[in-house]
Amino acid sequence: MSATKIEATADYQQSLNNDLVTFTPRHYDDWRDEFHQNGCVVIKNVISPERAEYYREKQIQWLKKFELGFDENDESTWTAEHLPVSFKGGMYFAYGSPHEKMAWEARTEPKVMEIFENLWETNELISSFDGMNISLPRRKDLNWSPWPHCDQNQNRKGMQAVQGLLNYAPNGPNDGGLMLMKGSSKLFDEFFKHKRESFDHEDAPPPEIEFMDLFLFSQKDVKWFEEQGCELIKVNMEPGDFVLWDSRTMHYARLPEGNQIRHVQYICMTPRRFATSEALELKKQCFESFTGTTHWPHCNIRPTKEKPMRDGKVCPKDRNEPFEKPELTDTVLKLAGVKAY
Repeated sequence: MSATKIEATADYQQSLNNDLVTFTPRHYDDWRDEFHQNGCVVIKNVISPERAEYYREKQIQWLKKFELGFDENDESTWTAEHLPVSFKGGMYFAYGSPHEKMAWEARTEPKVMEIFENLWETNELISSFDGMNISLPRRKDLNWSPWPHCDQNQNRKGMQAVQGLLNYAPNGPNDGGLMLMKGSSKLFDEFFKHKRESFDHEDAPPPEIEFMDLFLFSQKDVKWFEEQGCELIKVNMEPGDFVLWDSRTMHYARLPEGNQIRHVQYICMTPRRFATSEALELKKQCFESFTGTTHWPHCNIRPTKEKPMRDGKVCPKDRNEPFEKPELTDTVLKLAGVKAY
């Protein structure tokens, strides 16, 4: 079973051809063994059920603050006209949401930070300014299709980013959620030995926007990974669980079909030393302007400048700051890349 041993390279300039980590065999006797074997792992009871309920309620109240008529108890209001604009039926990145107080509270949960500290073997971390997912089941106003993808450019070498999400609600087989191609991260380099074209999916970004670290897989690609022994799994979780996956792992989010609303916060952290001074300055600007970024904490920051669009126009409820601003603690400022360790 292999695991990581972090070794500094000569510099951490974000050349696509430089490895940021190297791998040596090691046995940890904890969740890291499964993570490095499969490229993903579920870690149980990272926060308490009570704490998870707190975050669920905060997310529901966030939807209501837009005053569009959403009522969690009235399914007739579970439509786009009653909700802020989202991606894929429940992923929220706009409206200052990456910097809501509840998002930063989730990132600074002690056991969440401990996961990334243990993974990267450092307590000097920076965080992505990622969004959340509030997916309502049985929506009839959505056209949805799977969009298997990975969030690492094919030219980047080794494990350079690890994504995660903190789960707040019961998440069983019919409750939507994360689909992962177990084991696919280990085949990343082999797959991309040949020229590959990103699938022209309906949710692919427009060509004028450069997403450096997004590759969309076709069904033919999915079959290739399965033929190599990988398994596409639905990740089931309880409130308070956390799931990690290597950014080279094929994945996508599925809509819930049962009765349970899906509630999660996306969280990704990497060592601060991976970031250039230019990247840290851009993170500072994003933090101060309440702007979201990509899943990557240390590079490809790419502020999310696109406005939420409703009926061809900027959503009238668009806002440039969160409803509840985060507390500017030392921990928050360090994770934001604003304050040095």
